[in-house]
Amino acid sequence: MGRSDTAVAVTGMGMVTPAGADERTFWEGLCAGVSLARRCEQLAGLPVDFACPVAGIDLDEAVGGRSVWRMARFVKMALVAARAAVADAGLAPERWDGGRVGVVLGVGVGGVAVLTDNARRLDVDGPEAVSPLLVPMMMPNAAAGEVAIALRAHGPSLAPATACASGATAIALAGDLLTSGRCDVVVAGGAEAVVTPLVVSAFAGMGALSLRTADPAGASRPFAADRDGFVIGEGAAALVLERAPDAYARGRRPRALLAGTGSGTDAHHPTAPSPDGAGARRAVEAALREAGWAAREVDHINAHGTSTRLNDTMETGLISGMFPHRPTVTAPKGVLGHTLAAGGAIEAAATVLTLEHGVVPPVANLESPPDGFDLDCVVKEPRTQEVRRALSHSFGFGGHNVVLAFQRADGDGPVPGREGPGAGRGAGSAPVS
Repeated sequence: MGRSDTAVAVTGMGMVTPAGADERTFWEGLCAGVSLARRCEQLAGLPVDFACPVAGIDLDEAVGGRSVWRMARFVKMALVAARAAVADAGLAPERWDGGRVGVVLGVGVGGVAVLTDNARRLDVDGPEAVSPLLVPMMMPNAAAGEVAIALRAHGPSLAPATACASGATAIALAGDLLTSGRCDVVVAGGAEAVVTPLVVSAFAGMGALSLRTADPAGASRPFAADRDGFVIGEGAAALVLERAPDAYARGRRPRALLAGTGSGTDAHHPTAPSPDGAGARRAVEAALREAGWAAREVDHINAHGTSTRLNDTMETGLISGMFPHRPTVTAPKGVLGHTLAAGGAIEAAATVLTLEHGVVPPVANLESPPDGFDLDCVVKEPRTQEVRRALSHSFGFGGHNVVLAFQRADGDGPVPGREGPGAGRGAGSAPVS
């Protein structure tokens, strides 16, 4: 069932990012256009010793309660983001019909720090030293499970793993759960926390990371001619999605509309994107088709923009070829680094904020575009622009390509679109807390 059958609304957002763990500081950090990469103590001595870690928040304190001891870092971030999103949506878990509430949280790796710590314990002290909580702490679906427990959500709980497209995949699946009538509310997003010696060494060994150790803040430079790899980051973001008529029925105006989604697979290489961008193009075309837009109607693109040579070359050709009218382009990874599975969700939130504020954040460190460059990248400072329709690109290892189409929610009344199955029931008609 397409998005034209039932308008899907974003009614709440929450995030934990290198730029801040609340919406205001996150948005200010993005609009400042300055990379947040810095040297990290846990990476000292490695060929790449810098990253974009989450800072400015005590996750244990933010999560609170006795259950925090059983959670890996990525789970804590997911839970903080999800709670903030639900509060932002004006919903109260103790008052909704949990059977109509779903949770979809994309995670690429899971609790790798917990795994490596227990592997050391096994080597040094034997099997008795391995924590009985290792499995539930490291499994990627732990974030979806813990969020469902905390929010009393008894509907579908899913943990899609499409590498760096996981957060976007989660939002697309959430839209499907709503338009099919299986849920009235879905909390969707992504989380990742793998700023660890093992993972950083692996990415560095495969040549994916920037080697600008003398200038960490200048290392992440999407689309720049002299880019040499990405900077690893961490974070989480969650969006609350509902059918728009349900949101209006409980007195909540959407922050934006999820107008369409699209996916396409390269089937080309485990890590390298297809040079012709065919899989990504299929995802863009599917999102446009579901949204009912012509390519020329897109005002803005939040690019995947990893700062790697292969991705940025492919994406430059994709955007310039499909959008000759040159919509504005931004790439948050210049500021935030590459937050992997969380990236699609964090950048979806950034796209919603661009629609709301009419402001496009700049791409950090973009000063010398490559030959043949034909994108209208926003650089140096934010650009004020009326943005009504925007795309958010997410591409992942394994050839996964996901594109989300967001539309500005105009007016004070219900948006067009007939109510789908289950509309007006359960959580969709829950009172505002």
